Amino acid sequence: MRHNIRIAVGPVQFRIGSDWAEPISALEQLYAGYPQDDARPADATVRLFAARPWRRWVRPSVHIGGDFVVPDALPLPLSMGLLAAEMGMNLQVALGWRRHMLLHASAVARDDRALIMSGESGSGKSTLAALLGEGDWRLMGDEFTLIDPASGDALAFPRAVSLKNEAIAAVAAQVDAARLGPLMAGTPKGDIRHLIPRADAIADMHEPARPTLLLFPRFGGAAAIEPMGEGEAFVRLTEASTNYVALGEAGFAALTRLVRETPAFGVSYPDSATGIALVEQLWAEVAK
Repeated sequence: MRHNIRIAVGPVQFRIGSDWAEPISALEQLYAGYPQDDARPADATVRLFAARPWRRWVRPSVHIGGDFVVPDALPLPLSMGLLAAEMGMNLQVALGWRRHMLLHASAVARDDRALIMSGESGSGKSTLAALLGEGDWRLMGDEFTLIDPASGDALAFPRAVSLKNEAIAAVAAQVDAARLGPLMAGTPKGDIRHLIPRADAIADMHEPARPTLLLFPRFGGAAAIEPMGEGEAFVRLTEASTNYVALGEAGFAALTRLVRETPAFGVSYPDSATGIALVEQLWAEVAK
């Protein structure tokens, strides 16, 4: 395609091509600190293209393609080209990755041990991970956590963190503005702005961490902690995994091991400060 970039995030080497320069330029700014090895074969390919040649210039409309596609996915305006690129990167991993078990979960690490947070959109897991990653935790990722079927370790996928709506201001108040991408207002997911992870999180993104705590956060309501049994945690994580079925026996073994060896809790919290306090409380109890 006319404009291209290669980006390595954790174990995944992306190749992104676009009919327009703008999305690639935005990616270059967000991922300037990431490895870009042009000689390494791509693991996942993303294409941002115009369905008709004239759509490159007249009311530009960005379609998402690549190794795997969702046929009925609606295009986005060029002003949301960066969002289209990020969605394309996530889509290729979600539909095509088979080397590790994928969990739709945020993760942070401390002392080579990992805290994994899984929940539906709006549960606050990305915001908690981003804020913890600005403290004495290493951000491992806000979109996917990869579990090695052989070792059981968690592997990092620290792409740019997608902050949504109220989370934008909460995180922006704590970080240098240079680490924030452009504000995209009124997207299908609301207002979005990306946070570039700290340099140490990027430098250490190939360092595994041992799962030590599983949390299922829920934003809203009074602060509460509820122990969760292995069976419920297992079911929730099968629903959060995009390739559990495709991995077959290896996926079942990896997930069984994860829930048997890792304490799990449901956590409710009314604000980010309370959520972080609950995380630290549980971590102190289980990571002795």
